[in-house]
Amino acid sequence: MNSASDVILRREGALGRITLNRPSALNALTHEMCAAILNQLEVWGRDPDVLAVLIDAVPGRAFCAGGDIRAIYELGQRHDGSAQAFFATEYRLNATIKHFPKPYIALIDGIAMGGGIGVSVHGTHRVIGEVAVFAMPETAIGLYPDVGGSHFLPRLPGELGMYLGLTGLRLGAADMLYAGIATHFVPAAQFGGIASALARGESVDAILSRSAQLSGPAPLAAYRDAIDRAFAASSVEAVLQALGKKGDWGREVAALLATRSPTSLKLTFQAIREGKNLDFDANMRMEYRITTCALEGHDFYEGVRAAVIDKDQKPRWQPGSLEEISDKDIARYFAPLEDKELPL
Repeated sequence: MNSASDVILRREGALGRITLNRPSALNALTHEMCAAILNQLEVWGRDPDVLAVLIDAVPGRAFCAGGDIRAIYELGQRHDGSAQAFFATEYRLNATIKHFPKPYIALIDGIAMGGGIGVSVHGTHRVIGEVAVFAMPETAIGLYPDVGGSHFLPRLPGELGMYLGLTGLRLGAADMLYAGIATHFVPAAQFGGIASALARGESVDAILSRSAQLSGPAPLAAYRDAIDRAFAASSVEAVLQALGKKGDWGREVAALLATRSPTSLKLTFQAIREGKNLDFDANMRMEYRITTCALEGHDFYEGVRAAVIDKDQKPRWQPGSLEEISDKDIARYFAPLEDKELPL
């Protein structure tokens, strides 16, 4: 057993097991946690006695609330490459999970956001419990849905990915299944039995076929047609115009978008549209370019200040409107980094 304070890595029979262990921080990921998981996955991937890998979290409110944005905020202000190094390791971890040669199972109960989605959604099986919550809320803090969001969001049904990426809205368990973010619903009380059966070498598909249950109706389904029509538009501005024709629901969504970073909205829109036609590794390289540029800008630091540091919830975005942002402004986020591209 390899036990660190923030992540526990150990073998249990035929199972490699990862347990996130920062409950007081909602299991937010640090650079050290990402590096430890990445290194262990590389070992387990080569070990013929490890038949599957499972990731879960200590009991509490969260599976994983994302990257530790306060720490990233502080790293970024050093201007020494520390923040970029965090994202490089995190994105390499996301790619390793996506390409892992064995079943990779996430047991999710509680909050799963941002980086918590990155360490779960790219695996083969995403099992959720009753209080699972999904969100990619990055546009609210001056970023965009990264950790492979540019890959998985455009591959959700219809325009659900664009809707979730731009708004950052939360989904419960039934909606996570409806959107294809989760693959199975199992009451959280049975999570321990899944791990034990995997440790005995049982097939994950056999285990889940006898454990999975229905989660009930998905509230998201009632808005699906309106979402698909409005968020299929050709620009963020056109999305907002379409939402204005969708009654009270559309006006509420448009009002929410008006609180998000205008730059983040445009970055998210382009990343999701471009990501639909890229393979996973190309998406991760694109995301690293965007993130590297964002770390040199204003809105991420202002968004974290307003949400986490001062907690006034009043970010002052720069630029403050969509109209002030040109296509050239956005294009620079996607420009190649030459000798500083993400190593995969």
